[in-house]
Amino acid sequence: MDIFSNIITGFSAVLSLETLAFAFLGVLIGTLTGILPGIGPITAIALLIPLAYGMEPMSGLIMLIGIYYGSMYGGSTTAILVKTPGEVASIVTTLDGYEMAKQGKAGRALSAAAIGSFIAGTLSTIGLMLLAPTLAKAAYYFGSAEYFLLIVLAMTMVSSLTTGSALKAYISTLFGLSIAMVGIDLQTSVPRYTFGIPNLLDGIDFVLIAIALFAIPEALENMARKSKSRKMDLQNFKGSKWMTREDWKRSVGPFGRGSVLGFLIGVLPGVGPSLASFLSYGMEKKLSKHPEEFGKGAIEGVSGPEAANNAGVGGALVPLFTLGIPGSATTALLMLIFMMYGLQPGPGMFDSNPTLLWAIIASMYIGNIMLLVLNLPLVGVFASLLKIPTVPLFVGVVSFSVLGVYGINFNQFDLFLLFGFGLVGYAMQRFGFPLAPAVMALVLGPLLEQNFRRSMEITNGSLLTFVERPISLVISILIVLIVFVPILKTLLKNKRNKKEHIDANIDKQA
Repeated sequence: MDIFSNIITGFSAVLSLETLAFAFLGVLIGTLTGILPGIGPITAIALLIPLAYGMEPMSGLIMLIGIYYGSMYGGSTTAILVKTPGEVASIVTTLDGYEMAKQGKAGRALSAAAIGSFIAGTLSTIGLMLLAPTLAKAAYYFGSAEYFLLIVLAMTMVSSLTTGSALKAYISTLFGLSIAMVGIDLQTSVPRYTFGIPNLLDGIDFVLIAIALFAIPEALENMARKSKSRKMDLQNFKGSKWMTREDWKRSVGPFGRGSVLGFLIGVLPGVGPSLASFLSYGMEKKLSKHPEEFGKGAIEGVSGPEAANNAGVGGALVPLFTLGIPGSATTALLMLIFMMYGLQPGPGMFDSNPTLLWAIIASMYIGNIMLLVLNLPLVGVFASLLKIPTVPLFVGVVSFSVLGVYGINFNQFDLFLLFGFGLVGYAMQRFGFPLAPAVMALVLGPLLEQNFRRSMEITNGSLLTFVERPISLVISILIVLIVFVPILKTLLKNKRNKKEHIDANIDKQA
């Protein structure tokens, strides 16, 4: 009953013309950024952070979170129509969505994607609504040692589960931590890593780093390719625009399974909706009565993954709202917005700012309805955005980046930092260093240091505090397993391969 009364309070707070307008603006921008390849929710949110400075916390947060889940809708549009996923999570949708479009079933595929996204978005919001208060109460059993270990666990998971080299991911994490330490130490008043530059005494603004690491590298990468705009095949719009009865019959199961899978995976730090969509596709192929149709236009290959990647958004917000731990680069940016407004995400917010949190949850119900109304009839209009030439589009991105960063402090030194870190981000992207761990470490670095120092002060410097209590012991074991199990697997695999190679040589000589 308490949850029911809280969500009613949330709806009463969000049902004003101003708040609804910002919710609509957020999901609209999210849809557009999802459609345009190369401009994801991270870039869009980073660019709009300076604008959010002058907004009320409720309006700003509702708009920016709307961009997050709205981008998941938009990514499927171009994935289906022109085999160009606007978001990484929509890559799987191209496998069957584009094949359906070539068969004149684009409307049915787009309807399945939009409806699946709506169902999954709504179900994941229900999961967030039911699970978040319970986890927030459990979080009161966490002390400074548990929070320190939880932050280490989140950064370790993000680094370990990132695709590519784990070593590069850990280096990226250390890079983010080093940036977080720049400036005057608030406890000792000692300047750290300022190199005698007065402009660095206050540290490096997170907004600047977020824009530099995401917007600038993407713009440079896309402009370097000089890729031309893709022409849409208008034949793809022929045929029925709605799902048939058979489509519904084959999609109901994938909608439900994808929603549950996406939400559960979204809760895990570092995993995110991309993995959820891939796992959903594999699961639906195994469960399908017609596995031979996958890759040739199976509607389950659209319904399941699209439900999974949208449900992942609601799941990703659970650790942010309940523990104050962002599970991805996007939620790390959202955590920054909370802190920018003087709010600290975590269990205390459900007591100190319940109206705000429940208004955000209520806005997600309304935003999902807005997205359904937007995406079903206006798909053709949104897809035409692909006709914008790449170079002018990303020149505009760079221009907005410069204006946004300069508007923070009106300091030219910030522009040097913007392009300096932008080139660093571009180099990291080119050489396979993931950016998400760096951003996570940058956001969580101050909290990591603060909780470590507090733990040491309470225990007079004893490190046993990290294994003395059951919760801290379990988290410590998880960290060790996440770090060392992949290393042991690699060593055993190399040893086995070496043994097989030796045996093969012996057999050859015999």
